[in-house]
Amino acid sequence: MQADNYAIRVQGLSKLYRIGTLDDMSDTFGGAVLGFLKQPVSNYRKYRSLYNFDDVISDGTVSSKNDSGILWALRDVSFDVKRGDAIGIIGRNGAGKSTLLKVLSRITHPTHGNIEVKGRISSLLEVGTGFHPELTGRENVYLNGTILGMKKIEVDSKFDEIVEFAGVERFINTPVKRYSSGMMVRLAFAVAAHLDPEILIVDEVLAVGDAAFQEKCIGKMQDATMGGRTVLFVSHNMAAVSNLCSKAIYLEEGQIVKTGECGSVIEYYLSSVTKTAKTPLCERTDRNGIGDIKIMNLELLNKKEENIHNPMSGSELVIRMHYTSFANKLFRNTRVSAVIMKDGIPYILLDTSLVKKDQLNLSGNGYLDFIIPRLPLSLGTYYITTFLEVGKEVQDWVHDAAEMQVIDGDYYGTGRLYPDGWGGKNVLVDHGWRLSQDRP
Repeated sequence: MQADNYAIRVQGLSKLYRIGTLDDMSDTFGGAVLGFLKQPVSNYRKYRSLYNFDDVISDGTVSSKNDSGILWALRDVSFDVKRGDAIGIIGRNGAGKSTLLKVLSRITHPTHGNIEVKGRISSLLEVGTGFHPELTGRENVYLNGTILGMKKIEVDSKFDEIVEFAGVERFINTPVKRYSSGMMVRLAFAVAAHLDPEILIVDEVLAVGDAAFQEKCIGKMQDATMGGRTVLFVSHNMAAVSNLCSKAIYLEEGQIVKTGECGSVIEYYLSSVTKTAKTPLCERTDRNGIGDIKIMNLELLNKKEENIHNPMSGSELVIRMHYTSFANKLFRNTRVSAVIMKDGIPYILLDTSLVKKDQLNLSGNGYLDFIIPRLPLSLGTYYITTFLEVGKEVQDWVHDAAEMQVIDGDYYGTGRLYPDGWGGKNVLVDHGWRLSQDRP
């Protein structure tokens, strides 16, 4: 690659975090007093250790000691991005995708390695990124323009286009703290995409928007790449990544597993998802959440509560989620979800809070059944993501927790299936039709 033809160059990038540990507590009065006197010094050392990793890094490698107290969010990541490229960054939850974007956006500093960026970066990483909640939508548009180094006259020329794209004309003079998450994302993306950045960085946050807006955003990012701008796009939606990006980077546990042409990287990633999904759920370590209570096993059952390997379209399916408590308490106000996905696209959301108003409380060990009376999926391979939260705090979240192979059944009772080529691409729903025409 010619030296003047790249927008981003990353060499040996690593980002570490030190995992907190419990303080040693003295069991004597004298020890407690001595500990109190030493506290200012010990607190300073703890604070310094959060940002100083001299005891860990030596020539970019980790020493054996203290390794258990270190989390490598990114480890020895290197890649180049040409100007005008659209790069998809894919991987499971916790793979380091969002951390990479934050480092590239200069929101957080790398622990080790070098980054060269040529061009003005505009990032959309979280809902409300770069917005001041007390300011109106109008004021935040100008604030973001100023941060990007633009003059007022430049923002003026883009303002109407931004507001129209976001569809928030009625609320543009309202403080953004009163916006819904969808409104916030629409305005944030419109600002990020329209204020002429050379490099546009977008995280999974677009999933908050509706399907029509997501399609609109993909179109805008395609226009940006055609105009010679560089786009980095993180998503679990493989169809969106494939449509937008020509190249992809697959991250796993903070390291690059594969880079190259988008289709081949996505195929490699999906094959690895299949292998991971076949790992027993109780052995999965790629899970997010506090972990006081976890989903440890998942079963697929038929109407007779018999284990099945291949659910059939139109038949009753029971998804049994076995949970285990690791704390001796009652978990009040619990929400359990299962999302059935294909190629990163959610097809079915099952959620305990949607179908009953009763508060769900869990304790000890047990299982929870999601019952689908008539499975509306066509032939294909699907993956089930499990999610459990207590009082709005995520306790356990496992992406692609299990694989599910659906086989065709006579969903409509006519002996006919969907048209050729539609297998695995549609959801089957009960429907009818009627005809009105003039008599000859």
